[in-house]
Amino acid sequence: MGAAFAAALPACAEVFARADAALGFALSRLAAEGPAEALARTENTQPAVLAASIAALTAGRAAGLPPPDFVAGHSLGEYSALVAAGVLTLEDALRAVRLRGRWMQEAVPEGVGAMSAVFFLAPDAVADACREAVAECPGEVACPANFNAPDQTVIAGHARAVRLAGEKATAKGARRIVPLPVSAPFHTPLMAPVAPRMAELLAGVAFTDAAPPVVTNVGAAPESRGAALRSLLVGQVTAPVRWTDVVASLAAQGCDIFVEFGPGAVLSGLVRRQLRGARTFPVSAPAQLEAALQALRA
Repeated sequence: MGAAFAAALPACAEVFARADAALGFALSRLAAEGPAEALARTENTQPAVLAASIAALTAGRAAGLPPPDFVAGHSLGEYSALVAAGVLTLEDALRAVRLRGRWMQEAVPEGVGAMSAVFFLAPDAVADACREAVAECPGEVACPANFNAPDQTVIAGHARAVRLAGEKATAKGARRIVPLPVSAPFHTPLMAPVAPRMAELLAGVAFTDAAPPVVTNVGAAPESRGAALRSLLVGQVTAPVRWTDVVASLAAQGCDIFVEFGPGAVLSGLVRRQLRGARTFPVSAPAQLEAALQALRA
């Protein structure tokens, strides 16, 4: 969670120091040392991932990383993208995602909601499975929450309806259903109580125009206007993440090299599943940075 970058480069350590000051507690220690159960609380996970992502980006810039043509992020990662594009300050983004995580957790009691990944079934068929499940569970929600890849869609909603939607997706040909270890059904109508709170919060935060443009989760198109990016962040709370459309939009703009900053390499894998020939470079540790730099210099 960014500890290796913080140990290797003072500028990266400064990212975590700024995070600690902005949030009023030692996020840097939690991200580096745990305990895991505290880090897994979404109000802590979200700022920790954001700080680790910006620390990795800071290391890239210090090493001579050329400016990107576009930036994008998946769900929470959109806040990292906005910091990278100069739209939000690191401090404003950290405070926003901590409250975002807390409010999302409060919106649905633990155990009521669920999310599951559906593999190797077309998104339209996944949506049909959700509709059929909801028809048998009146008053409950199950719907696509993340369109991650052409053969991977995450569904979310009430736990019973999501479980039934998974069964129906399997009957339609899905090869695998994987329940996700998350604490709330993100990007669904169940997050509706969070949207007005985020709107009020973000109304008091400065949004400058983006440079470079941000390809957003909701619009799936390049956007540079700060006011529009603020509105799209509010819409993101209840809208599905259109990651396949984001990747398609980037490809249509001519992007063929993707550098992923932050913990893990999930987005790099999703891009490769969608774009044949795309080169992806996850940077979650200092040792991975040189490969990305060499590719970009070439």
